[in-house]
Amino acid sequence: MSAVLPEFVHPQSAITEALVEGLDADEKTATVIRRVHAATGVNTRHLVMPIAEYRALDGFTHANRLFRELGLPLIERAVREALDTASLAAEDIDFLFFTTVTGVGAPSLDTELIHAVGLRPDIKRIPSFGLGCVAGASALARVADLLKGHPGATALVVSIELCSLTVQWDDRSMANIVGTGLFGDGASAVVMVGADHPAPAVARVVGSRSALYPESLDAIGWTVGSFGFRLMLTAAVPELIASSLAADLDQLLEDHRLERSDIDVWVAHPGGPRILEAFSDSLGLEPGDLAVSWDVMAEVGNLSSSAVLHVLERQDRHPAGHKGVLFAVGPGVSAELVLVEWT
Repeated sequence: MSAVLPEFVHPQSAITEALVEGLDADEKTATVIRRVHAATGVNTRHLVMPIAEYRALDGFTHANRLFRELGLPLIERAVREALDTASLAAEDIDFLFFTTVTGVGAPSLDTELIHAVGLRPDIKRIPSFGLGCVAGASALARVADLLKGHPGATALVVSIELCSLTVQWDDRSMANIVGTGLFGDGASAVVMVGADHPAPAVARVVGSRSALYPESLDAIGWTVGSFGFRLMLTAAVPELIASSLAADLDQLLEDHRLERSDIDVWVAHPGGPRILEAFSDSLGLEPGDLAVSWDVMAEVGNLSSSAVLHVLERQDRHPAGHKGVLFAVGPGVSAELVLVEWT
């Protein structure tokens, strides 16, 4: 697999001050922005453009055009690196699962990727929009389901999120203040092969469990309008994790005759400090179990669908037989838990 980042990297403090200036914030609002951003646990973030160019964004049409123009080179790099790592050629890929929640288009961006990389014209495409932060985990689970019916096939999971392009310069809401302190830009690509494919797999998906929690539609997501994507975010998400995630984990493990003590590796979506704390508290994890997730959040922020794949990329080598659970939450509120075994 491959996890890639754009070239423009800034300390959190520089992004904070750019937002304070761009929002034309009064001193009270500026104090809130600085306090919230300082509490996110994010130290640096990568942006797809120089920070000074974001003030020139003049609407959704402009931002969405930039999403396609600037996103394509990132996913092309991620795919080429992932194929090289797997010692496979572009024409070997049979299925393409493409996901994003920060840009839209018909045809979707994966069509341009197919031409740029040289994927086969008969490749079977599965473009996805709307799963948000859970999509990296969901993509692995759904492609694993697909490959059970095509055990000799090869698939690509591709994620691209350019969260910085969704900035709303007229929005001084707490959701926007929190979001602009957490989210960054990045992409990832994962090669997956069926059980009968001759290429070796670093790890295999053993099983998965999906959950959609009731009465949580407005907890996290986008409000979409002529202005583009405006973040919707409430405190309900950590509360839902605390009340519901453990039961879903235990059911997944029970389905495979396992217990939490059998899990060697925890790959959690770095959604923010309260999200990671809720994961640890609700699942009874040790302080170091989510260390890689905390590191990724500190170094690059929350990359939405790509974030959990960036965590996985740092954990792609473990002894054969080691078991892990990869998990994320997203709009809905939905959760996806993926049971993995290293080979």
